[in-house]
Amino acid sequence: MIRAKKTTELDFIIDKLTNSIENVVTGDNFATNVLRISKHDLQNISKEKGWKFDWKSEITPSNDVYKLVIEQNVNIIQGLISISVKSDHIFMNLLENAPFNAGKTKIYQGIAGNLVAYACKLAFLYGFDGYVGFIAKTKLISL
Repeated sequence: MIRAKKTTELDFIIDKLTNSIENVVTGDNFATNVLRISKHDLQNISKEKGWKFDWKSEITPSNDVYKLVIEQNVNIIQGLISISVKSDHIFMNLLENAPFNAGKTKIYQGIAGNLVAYACKLAFLYGFDGYVGFIAKTKLISL
């Protein structure tokens, strides 16, 4: 387990950093892709289906929403991230594991790490030297 701490206000845990996502029971690794979310995806992403955040409201002209999927199974969303491109950094508005990848009974680990790494990659592609910002929202949801 890796604990990242930059200031006294920032203290979070990434369960495991991998080049892929890992099945927590078998240890098998699965290569992933990050893709833009589609309108078709929205029907499976709701609070009724176990998601904590309202992802439909994240789709705005100033936000980009991406999904993490296993390369061999692009129809099942493993996690989501909403980002905004600012003048000097990428801002992560929201990040969430799929309901089946959260808590003690999660199926895969490494979801958040992959999505944060993607945000960092975008920050390099936009010429921001990898700078990414976010505000932790853990206290806004009941875990």
